[in-house]
Amino acid sequence: MTQVAEILEWLRRHGSQRNIDGMARYGIVSRHPVMGVSVGDLQRYAKTIGRDHALALALWRTKIYEARMLCAWIDDPERVTSAQMDRWARDFDNWAICDTMVMHCFDRSPFAWAKVRAWSTSKDEFVKRAAFALVASMAVHHKQSSDATFRPAFKLIARAATDDRNFVKKAVNWALRAVGRRSPALRTEAIALANVLAARDEPSARWIGKDALRDFARVAARKKK
Repeated sequence: MTQVAEILEWLRRHGSQRNIDGMARYGIVSRHPVMGVSVGDLQRYAKTIGRDHALALALWRTKIYEARMLCAWIDDPERVTSAQMDRWARDFDNWAICDTMVMHCFDRSPFAWAKVRAWSTSKDEFVKRAAFALVASMAVHHKQSSDATFRPAFKLIARAATDDRNFVKKAVNWALRAVGRRSPALRTEAIALANVLAARDEPSARWIGKDALRDFARVAARKKK
């Protein structure tokens, strides 16, 4: 608890109302206390602490936004439990805490793909976003995984594409684009799915498909240069 108190004091000293206002302009608001510490400062501070699973659990219990953000860099993905992932995902209340936790911790968990499947149908906006942010993050970080590992994501993407909630549809689009960038074969399949979605009646599906097609076209154009 002494270390938790020291960390909270550090957060208080390094936060500012200016940062809180800036975060709000980007849709980063929380139902819990926010100190207004920049992400860069948090990352640098986390490096001085190192990985500590027990400390991460204690910091998460404080409910302070920046303390929870630190958990993404402090917790040990190999020690994160399935129940913990579910519990923390239910606490996500903005895109930043969701994406940071997914990209720096959860995507390295052995439970990651199980959570993709479980969370992809969640009624909670940020739990469902976490499912597709996980797909997108693993598409970038799991470089040794086979194409076959990612193919089941296309079915989940197609099913979720009709969800018009802003932070869900953006994550579904992100997942489609990220998987499509992994290999020529996956790109062909991603483009095929994007064309199907672009022709759908639902506005969210059309947007996801058309935006992904634009992205794939930009990537192809850069490669030709």
